[in-house]
Amino acid sequence: MFEDMLKSNEALDRAREKPPEAEMRKNVIRLAFGDDESRFKQFCALVREAVPEASAAVLRGSSTTGFRWKDGAPFDSDGPGTSDLDLTLVGADVLRYFSFDGYFLPGVHSRPLSAEDPDIAPDLVPLRERLMEMVQRPVNIQGTRDWIQYFRGDILGQPYLTLFGTVAES
Repeated sequence: MFEDMLKSNEALDRAREKPPEAEMRKNVIRLAFGDDESRFKQFCALVREAVPEASAAVLRGSSTTGFRWKDGAPFDSDGPGTSDLDLTLVGADVLRYFSFDGYFLPGVHSRPLSAEDPDIAPDLVPLRERLMEMVQRPVNIQGTRDWIQYFRGDILGQPYLTLFGTVAES
């Protein structure tokens, strides 16, 4: 039993480490895009085209580390296409897409547009559907201010991969 607890703690530690940017990029391309960099670039271009007011877009979560934060389980541990992609649109202007009840902190940090909350950002639904069709897995889309993403990623150390733009402290 003690060995199982140690293995579990090791998996959690591994899941919560922030890998270098190059490693996160490799993980994302391998895990979410079937090792096809052109599909990854197409995904990034589609997001940038659909939401030009985003100062940045990032992927967070298990696609960047290869492991689920909550329990250390490997990406897609429940079968192919079961792990989602957590896309965060960064910048004050992206928050206009979310309805008032679509926030954790109104005007600052939204809840994710997802299967659980499909109506909180109606104008982003077509983008979400196209992205899910492209990657054959759930894609959740969240909006946040740049300083929140900076705090979560660069101060708290929560891993994220920048798809375009920059996350700045402002």
